[in-house]
Amino acid sequence: MADGVSYASGNWLVTSGSEDEFVSRWTDFLQWTHENIAGFQEANLIRDVVDSRHFVSFARFDDDASQGAWRSADEWAQKMGACRELCDDFQGGQFTPAASV
Repeated sequence: MADGVSYASGNWLVTSGSEDEFVSRWTDFLQWTHENIAGFQEANLIRDVVDSRHFVSFARFDDDASQGAWRSADEWAQKMGACRELCDDFQGGQFTPAASV
C-alpha cells in the first residue's frame, strides 16, 4: 500500500432522466480538479448495470493535504453542488487504503 495516498468516494443516486447531465457535470468537476489541484492523481465514475441511476465515483490524491486543498477550494462547493442537485441521494467520504490485491 502506498503511504499517504488518500481517496475520495461518492455513492450517487441520480434523479431519473438526469443521468447524462450528471455524467457531464461530474466530468467537468473532475476535469477542473485535474487542471487545478496539485496532488490529484485520477478519478473514475462507474455506473450500476442493474440500476442506471446509481453511480459510484472514486478519486485518488497524493495525500490527505491534497484532498483537503481540493475540498476547501471555492470552486469545489460550486461544482459538487452542481452534481448533487441532480441527485435524490448522495453519500461521500474520505478514505485511506486498507488492502490491495
